[in-house]
Amino acid sequence: MSRAIAVLNAGSSSLKFSVFLDEDSQLRPTLRGQVEGLFTAPRFVVRDESGATIAESTWPEGTRLGHDGAIEHLFRWVDEEKKKLGNPRLAAVGHRVGHGGIKYFEPVRIDAGVIADLERLIPLVPLHQPHNMAAIRALLKRRPDLPQVACFDTAFHRTQPEVAQAIALPRAYTEKGIRRYGFHGISYEWIASELPRYDQRAAAGRVVVAHLGNGSSLCALRGGRSMATTMGFSSLDGLPMGTRSGSLDPGVILLLLDHLHLDARAIETLLYKESGLQGVSGISSDMRTLLASADPHAAEAVDLYVYRIGRELGSLAAALGGLDALVFTAGIGEHAPAIRARVCRDAAWLGLKLDEVSNAAGGPRISRSDSPVAAWVIPTNEELMIARHTQRLTLA
Repeated sequence: MSRAIAVLNAGSSSLKFSVFLDEDSQLRPTLRGQVEGLFTAPRFVVRDESGATIAESTWPEGTRLGHDGAIEHLFRWVDEEKKKLGNPRLAAVGHRVGHGGIKYFEPVRIDAGVIADLERLIPLVPLHQPHNMAAIRALLKRRPDLPQVACFDTAFHRTQPEVAQAIALPRAYTEKGIRRYGFHGISYEWIASELPRYDQRAAAGRVVVAHLGNGSSLCALRGGRSMATTMGFSSLDGLPMGTRSGSLDPGVILLLLDHLHLDARAIETLLYKESGLQGVSGISSDMRTLLASADPHAAEAVDLYVYRIGRELGSLAAALGGLDALVFTAGIGEHAPAIRARVCRDAAWLGLKLDEVSNAAGGPRISRSDSPVAAWVIPTNEELMIARHTQRLTLA
């Protein structure tokens, strides 16, 4: 009987999942999908490895399915359909978890102690960690015998030097966990693992990876290890994103509190859900929409996004003492040649020479052969990265 590994990514209103078959230690993707609208009007969609929709169902408006109900429905559907996949045995589940704190610098098999540790980290990432934990607990209740693995968005950045993780606050606050953690670590780990197949020199040297999507950040790698990243204590820091502000002078928060009379929850909504590309453009958080728009505010949002990438790229190149390669990944990074072109042109001062034809074609190499700094487009695959860790920790 073949074995299967499921990967779950639980958000506030959705549960995304992927299923991989373990065939002679090789992981083959077979299913992926999501249950969205968990507390409003749930919708369940499953696609096969070609992307074709093979199952779809909905619930009435006002249904509060929640994470428990979503997992119950998913596992019931898998049990009914597994004959079509050759009756694999579900051997383990891997979870994307937002925060591992200082303690967890690599994936870990979940037990009662790990759950207690991760729940203590909820104040550090209140918009993500509770939902990650809800999925873990729902699965534990349904299948207490099933091995579960937590993979952390912060863990990859624990290799950074202490100075890169420090925040200039009194030590009493640092000791309470206020420091730069960084996020998108699973994506960066994937790129670090794949880069040697594309460029051995870059993989051993100084690289900035641009994870550009609805959430955006940059990470400086030396020899495949994280040295610095644009996100810090929270996923609000660094670049402007789809709906998140990016770096913000703390004085703005004080003004919002004292003079504009916003409370903490209103500020949270403003910074996480109403800012970034959406806030500046007043049109959309979707880069495709903004690039197609003739509205000058759309152009302003795109200009700000590209400008901030260039600023942060220079900062990370300085942290590395130079640059050997720039890698684009994630939704915008992989699919927006116009953004890649503007970023690469702005980086000409670093020695990057863009190949316009290759960039328009999607790469993978988008720099000229005589460019001292290489530029690549490499698709990320966080789900497979999580599945590999889950396989290693549970099926060895």
